[in-house]
Amino acid sequence: MNTNPQRRPTREGVVEAAAKVAAILPRTPLLPLEVDGRTIWCKAESLQPVGAFKIRGAWHRLTALSDEERQRGVVGVSSGNHAQGVAWAARRLGITAAIVMPIDAPEVKLANTRALGAEVVLYDRPGGEDRDAVSQRLCAERGATLVHAFGDPWIIEGQGSLGLEIAAQMAEIGLGEPDQIVTPCGGGGLTAGLALALPDAAVVPVEPEGWDDVGRSLASGEIQRVSADAPPTACDALQTPATWPINFEVLKARCPFGLVATPAEVRAAQRLAFAKLRLVIEPGGAAALAAVLAGKVELTDRTAVVLSGGNTDAEAFAKVLAENA
Repeated sequence: MNTNPQRRPTREGVVEAAAKVAAILPRTPLLPLEVDGRTIWCKAESLQPVGAFKIRGAWHRLTALSDEERQRGVVGVSSGNHAQGVAWAARRLGITAAIVMPIDAPEVKLANTRALGAEVVLYDRPGGEDRDAVSQRLCAERGATLVHAFGDPWIIEGQGSLGLEIAAQMAEIGLGEPDQIVTPCGGGGLTAGLALALPDAAVVPVEPEGWDDVGRSLASGEIQRVSADAPPTACDALQTPATWPINFEVLKARCPFGLVATPAEVRAAQRLAFAKLRLVIEPGGAAALAAVLAGKVELTDRTAVVLSGGNTDAEAFAKVLAENA
């Protein structure tokens, strides 16, 4: 295994990651859903052991560490889903993990991360504290390895394993590989991984309103940051200030544009996923489906949609369901 931190993610790495994931986890379901007279295929990553796709990249990354690196531990940065993925993998591998998480992260994500045995180090996201600075300080103090939520080649490859699963599942039912995949997008780790995994498919990233830095980056050809006055969003899993060069290098070559989902569209997608698919999907995990349901994506007969996570507080989800009761 090439453990050079300067290396770039590759499709070969995605294939390796997929084999590693398949050895320890069952495939998540690929569920049909009729939208505007067409059947789309929804990948239910909310049913992963940690409730989100992040377990994929975390497992690929931590299993690539040397024995010496494992002994020194890891530091992750996350609003909650990556945190749980890293904590799950670290516990299984006997590695000490500290996760830098925002003080306003959903309580269910904080509690689940601690329950998996990781140390939670809080930072003040609303107050403008820099999470990357906090994580870098911890790594320096402890000699730990940073396991970034999206700007890491192993993380990108691990997330891409999701795309290979979708392709295999669609082929098994006689559809062939997907020709379009619509995905929630925060920092771009999952989107870049899917682009590497499915080189013949159109990859469409969807971000929450006001947090569309990837979409604006694709439009301008240069990495853009989220505005300082970005509005609050329920899509905590997609609240990243900017993508990283390692992600954008892949995205700009494969994703011609990005889409935005409004808060109302996201809530509508959560309700529909619950009613039609019997799934609990968190706001960020519903962003791609939200864009599809709002008619922002031209559907094909082989369109796949990622439902990336389901870690939402019960009270918050109940309010979403009650909105149209």
